[in-house]
Amino acid sequence: MSTLPTTMNAIKIRDGKAAFESGVALPVLEEGNFLIKVISVAVNPTDWKHVSYKIAPNGATVGCDCVGEIVKFGEGVDTSRFSIGDIVYGFVHGSSRRLPNNGAFANYAAMDSNVAFRAPEGIKLSGKASIPEGPCNTIESLASLPISLGTAGMILTDSFKIKMEWEPTKVQKDTPILIWGGATAVGEILIQLCKKLNAFSSIIVVASRKHEKKLKEYGADDLFDYHDSDVVEQITKKYPNLEYLVDGASTRDTIQQVYSCATKTGQATVLNLIGLKDDAIKPEIRRSNVNLITTLLYCVLGKDVQFPTFTLPANPAYRQAAINFIHWIEPKVIAGEIRHIPIKVYPNGLQDIPQMLNDSETGKVSGEKLITVI
Repeated sequence: MSTLPTTMNAIKIRDGKAAFESGVALPVLEEGNFLIKVISVAVNPTDWKHVSYKIAPNGATVGCDCVGEIVKFGEGVDTSRFSIGDIVYGFVHGSSRRLPNNGAFANYAAMDSNVAFRAPEGIKLSGKASIPEGPCNTIESLASLPISLGTAGMILTDSFKIKMEWEPTKVQKDTPILIWGGATAVGEILIQLCKKLNAFSSIIVVASRKHEKKLKEYGADDLFDYHDSDVVEQITKKYPNLEYLVDGASTRDTIQQVYSCATKTGQATVLNLIGLKDDAIKPEIRRSNVNLITTLLYCVLGKDVQFPTFTLPANPAYRQAAINFIHWIEPKVIAGEIRHIPIKVYPNGLQDIPQMLNDSETGKVSGEKLITVI
């Protein structure tokens, strides 16, 4: 193995913006971590939100989803599972207050080996500017997965207590699920997992009508178009008893709509992805029978998660649930059982990240995952 450099290039937060920098120190390896030479990365909404909403500290390295080659082990890595030179993919806590020098948008990143995925043997870059949806058989497609797959898995197996059983004959919960944002990266994988785990009696999705054919191929049973002004009324008229609802878009507007779709006669659980609590719901629609919960994948790393005004304490049970899911789903990905959403590849590596973040934030790209090769 060649000698590692002492500095690298990275995308840093400077004065409220994401900026390319050179001469950056390599991240420190904590116990259980390995260092990867980053090959490809994906942009997620959490990345631009940490920048634009000033969640992250000045100088933090941005980025979460990445694929790379293991170049160095920290203490405590399971060498029966990983070897130097392996291609792995996974989630890095970018824009972090605790470890601001680590993020995916860099030449090197420190990854927690306990929640890392092993890539299929012989995986390679496609070299294409765009990749249609399909099985995860390229490095770019693997870069699109970690946050979306991990989040979808934790929604089902941790939050909704769905058993990790592949294609069971008996439905696990004899009630429908509503997935608002069915064509988002999380939404598309959540639909696939709901179908493969036979988790609910039916899968109801909210998305643009143009995505209907694809989402029904994944397993959706019914689709409502969020462009319709009366979409909530349409849903509640046809499905008045929704007990499990997921806001895959998770904005302060969509959460009001998803919440309004919950059953009025029994207990319901509405899950969002940005930590919204009951005070985010308008008082006139707030109800005691609806439990508003969240899942935040940052907690899989087993450390306190620091935000500007509060800290989420370490959650060992959540971390173990994530480890269990990752080890269980990994061979399914290798076997082609999980399909990625369409991918747009930007050509200029780290230099393109600020533009990619802007395109994601402003909605210039719809129904695609934004990827670049480092």
